[in-house]
Amino acid sequence: MNSTGRPTIAKPNGLFLKHVLRKVFLEDWVLKLTALVITVALWLGVTGLSTPTTKRFSVPLVMSIPNNTEITNEPIEEVDIVLTGDKRKIDQINRAELTAVVDLGELATGDRVLQLTPENVAVPQLPLGVKLDEVQPSRIAVRLEKVVEKDVEVRAELTGQPAENFEVYAATVNPVKVRVRGPESYIRTLDFLSTSPIDIGGAAESLVARQVAVSVANPNTIAYSTVVDVYVDIGEKRIERMYSVPVKDGEGRARVVLFGGRSIFDELAADDLRVETIKSESGAETPRVVLPQRLEGKLEVRSVRIRG
Repeated sequence: MNSTGRPTIAKPNGLFLKHVLRKVFLEDWVLKLTALVITVALWLGVTGLSTPTTKRFSVPLVMSIPNNTEITNEPIEEVDIVLTGDKRKIDQINRAELTAVVDLGELATGDRVLQLTPENVAVPQLPLGVKLDEVQPSRIAVRLEKVVEKDVEVRAELTGQPAENFEVYAATVNPVKVRVRGPESYIRTLDFLSTSPIDIGGAAESLVARQVAVSVANPNTIAYSTVVDVYVDIGEKRIERMYSVPVKDGEGRARVVLFGGRSIFDELAADDLRVETIKSESGAETPRVVLPQRLEGKLEVRSVRIRG
């Protein structure tokens, strides 16, 4: 103790300080050097990971549209995007997995110029810490149309020619109409759809083609029924033949022109035909040809004219 009665604290001398420094810097120096190297490596790793970088990618452009609209022009299908973020994360991005998505849900129908910005373009596949900085081009033209539905007639498309002395009488499609859905401007002018070609080359009798595909030319239009059945009525070639037939209960004769298969006329004589007149409520008389029962549905009356 000193004269004041307090304990005396010994001051470290030079020998003690040298001992401390020797212990810190010279003892276990290999272990301490290793720890230092690890610390520096970790610091460089963390610093390198957080180093910001910028990179440009060319990616597909996907437009999200409502169900009741359709894009009817041909806008660009690919855009350039500029990404900024952690270098290692950007280096690990696979371009094939990226898409740029723009939502057209609020866009009015018609011809529009669409702005492409980081605010309205999404890149869903971006990793955390990477953001979209720029989109090029920044403006594109889009034609957005309302989608409508309509029942449209289906017509059979026939290829080839029937056998010699035969012809097609009619081609009947079942169902006669199918419902289609597509852009209003196209559907409004669509009068009919065609089937895939049906080959009738060399046919000498009627035939049925089942499950024939319906063709829709516009890629933005769909048909709810994609196949139909087609009945093709084929028979011998038809000709016209004229007969002079007496008018029943009247005077004079009628000139009758019939249309049908050539062989039918070989069995038909003028005496097999009858012409009678039918009075309307107004008193007007209309001539009518009465065919033999065996020929009903096989001959068509083209004209009938009474001559006094």
